[in-house]
Amino acid sequence: MRGEILTYEPTTQTGTISGDDSLRYSFHASEQQGAGEFTTGARVDFVPTGETATQIVLLAAIPATPAFGHAGHAPVPDAPGYDWKPALLSFKGRLRRQHFWISFLILLGAGVIAGMIPLIGWIISLALIWPNVAVQVKRLHDMGKTGWLVVIPWIATVVGFTMMIMSVGMAAFTSPEYFENLANEDPTAVLSIVGGMMGGIAIMGLVSLAFLLWIGISDSQRGDNRFGPNPKGEI
Repeated sequence: MRGEILTYEPTTQTGTISGDDSLRYSFHASEQQGAGEFTTGARVDFVPTGETATQIVLLAAIPATPAFGHAGHAPVPDAPGYDWKPALLSFKGRLRRQHFWISFLILLGAGVIAGMIPLIGWIISLALIWPNVAVQVKRLHDMGKTGWLVVIPWIATVVGFTMMIMSVGMAAFTSPEYFENLANEDPTAVLSIVGGMMGGIAIMGLVSLAFLLWIGISDSQRGDNRFGPNPKGEI
């Protein structure tokens, strides 16, 4: 994996690296392989071992960009490219908007294909819950929000199903002949169950769509936050 040195203390020979997976790794100079001096901003190649960087190789001892760019602004580091493994499988770090939509389209395509496969498709659909939640959690992290907000569409789903069940239950309670009328395709009975189902589906659909647009349109929180460095490289 590649990354950039964020800090380095020559006295203790320790520092931190911002990996291209948007996570931070601590390191010790004894892990260096090859020549060069550790310098803040230098690009490195390393092997992540837990939260520690090992087998570190300096790609550039000194960054080519000057300490300050035009108008006295600090240079903006290059933003890492899309890596599907941390994007879809990890709950740690942050995920920028562009990478969120790439992940969303990948998972949407996988879900459509899974829906066409009998039996095994159900297993695949269940397995897709993990990456879907992981992507949404990291997008919330990128906005500076807690990942627990991902439960909002799930709560809406529970409320929607509850409404559908209650509509049928109330209709049956108020009219003992409800199920008989429904079997005979009585318009009143049919409309009562359709109305309850449409109301529940509307709640689930509107809340889920609003949540998707919220996390998909909101910009990244500038600079580092408690979930990691800015994935767009913005300071």
